[in-house]
Amino acid sequence: MPLIDSHAHLDFEDYGDDLAETLRRAREAGLMHIVVVGQWREPPQEGAGSGMAAARGAVELARRDRSFLSATAGIHPHDAARATAQDLRELEAICRETDCVAVGECGLDYHYDRSPREVQRELFATQVRLAKALKKPVVVHTREADADTADILERELGPDNGVIHCFTGDWAAAQQYLALGLHISLSGVLTFKAADALREAAARIPLERLLVETDCPFLTPVPHRGKRNEPAYVRLTAERLAEVRGIPLAEVERATTENARRALRLPW
Repeated sequence: MPLIDSHAHLDFEDYGDDLAETLRRAREAGLMHIVVVGQWREPPQEGAGSGMAAARGAVELARRDRSFLSATAGIHPHDAARATAQDLRELEAICRETDCVAVGECGLDYHYDRSPREVQRELFATQVRLAKALKKPVVVHTREADADTADILERELGPDNGVIHCFTGDWAAAQQYLALGLHISLSGVLTFKAADALREAAARIPLERLLVETDCPFLTPVPHRGKRNEPAYVRLTAERLAEVRGIPLAEVERATTENARRALRLPW
């Protein structure tokens, strides 16, 4: 059965001229689709270009191969304090495009606190409202901020309209998001030795609410820790999920693929 990598960063310099080979390996590994995340990035020089240029680049990449790629666009909580009003206007324009299937990733990160928490919350709420207005899903980043993340989603979004990406929490955290009608996406963290609480949650979350992702080039799954992550490795997360749940891999592949199609409203 084919798989969907529901969250991949493919605009990093790490890929360089290897992007075509990366996508070829993904196809050979049995992937049928990749959702490419477009984010705000610091322009190379002050006053030189837009912070949303990389997000637009993700959409343009998806446009060149619509059968295999879709894109999202958002401003990460790390960058909340640096994003401008012009960036938000550009983000809205990008998210209105057909080839942008979702708003995000956006959310809250209280682990690093690279932007003030109040600024993070304000920008997250703004992007959630944008997703709701455009009738598109929101892709959510949350780290050590589950209570505030759930509060903003409940207040601003309503049910059945989003994905908690790279979920690393426990069953109690998962229940908050399931109660809001959200889908939950699992990354290579599921394969890490110290991720017992996450594996317990993964065994209990309803299968029809689960997605798999790489979050590449980060969070490379076992046994490739220390190497650059890439979409082809999403199968390792799916295999570990099948083991955790005690079900055939084909069942995980079929369910997570259909869930990604539904949750991210992929246009095929």
